[in-house]
Amino acid sequence: MPVVFVAASKLPTPFATFKMNGFLEEENGREHVVLSLGDVSDGEPVLGRVHSECLTGDALFSQRCDCGSQLEAALRAIASEGRGVLLYLRQEGRGIGLMNKIRAYELQDGGADTVEANERLGFAADQRDYAICLPMLEHLGVKSLRLMTNNPRKVKALTDMGISVAERVPLHTGQNPHNKLYLATKAGKLGHMMGNEHQSEVDPA
Repeated sequence: MPVVFVAASKLPTPFATFKMNGFLEEENGREHVVLSLGDVSDGEPVLGRVHSECLTGDALFSQRCDCGSQLEAALRAIASEGRGVLLYLRQEGRGIGLMNKIRAYELQDGGADTVEANERLGFAADQRDYAICLPMLEHLGVKSLRLMTNNPRKVKALTDMGISVAERVPLHTGQNPHNKLYLATKAGKLGHMMGNEHQSEVDPA
């Protein structure tokens, strides 16, 4: 999967001034960015997050999910540590796109959970492809991640492609009355580790 580096610039934020690295997926024209901070190419495990685009949560403050809260928490954690990476992947709606995500929301308004809604539209529960992470991490010289995620499938996907995940760092934030079913579905049907009892390291890959 050809993913090419395009350019890099400074990105001042309320948390830190990151380096914003732009990448292009040549096959389909999707544009992805990696925010990096500090020296991430020294071979030591890097605090990081792989975050899939969520326009509603990241930019429009939706409380139907926990995405925006996770994005902010991850950036704050990287800034606090002074070193890390955040991969922002253009895979809206777990890979189904924004318009289909709105269709899925409409079904959820009628009582479906997030998995049922995707499946009724003819999609898998999660259609994201993490293979695009490898060339971006290689470009930045990242050898190993301390991955901020509650999703064991994400850990497996990265380790299966040869990315070392030295630790899974839980990211529990953003719970509110509007996303109780959403979070319960992520835990019950998608295997996300939502409780404190799951705060364990994974074996290094």
